[in-house]
Amino acid sequence: QVQLVESGGGLVQAGGSLSLSCAVSENIFKFNAVTWYRQAPGNERELVARINVGGTRTYADSVKGRFTISRDGAANTVYLQMNSLASEDSARYYCTANIFSRQFWGPGTQVTVSS
Repeated sequence: QVQLVESGGGLVQAGGSLSLSCAVSENIFKFNAVTWYRQAPGNERELVARINVGGTRTYADSVKGRFTISRDGAANTVYLQMNSLASEDSARYYCTANIFSRQFWGPGTQVTVSS
C-alpha cells in the first residue's frame, strides 16, 4: 500500500513562509502526478499545486506567484514552498499521488496563518 506523509505545517504570521514536505513510500515517478490539496473548515477541498511525471507544474490562481511545488526523486519527496502567506491560506494541506484512477492520500498537515 502506498503511503504518503506530510510534514512542515504549523502556525505562522501573515506574510511569512512555510515549506511542506510529502514523503512517498514509493518511487514518485511511477505516479501520473503528485498533488497538494487543502481544505479549510466549511470549505470545499481545493487543488493547490500539482506536478506531473513529466515535471509540468499547475497552480491554483490563488497561490500563483506565492507557492512553488518541487520534487526530489532521490528522496521520493514532493515539496510545497509557501511564501507571503495570508489568513485565507489557513487549512489542512493534503498530499496525494495518483496512478490513473487510483489515488492515494496522506493524513494531512495543518497550516494556520495568523493575521
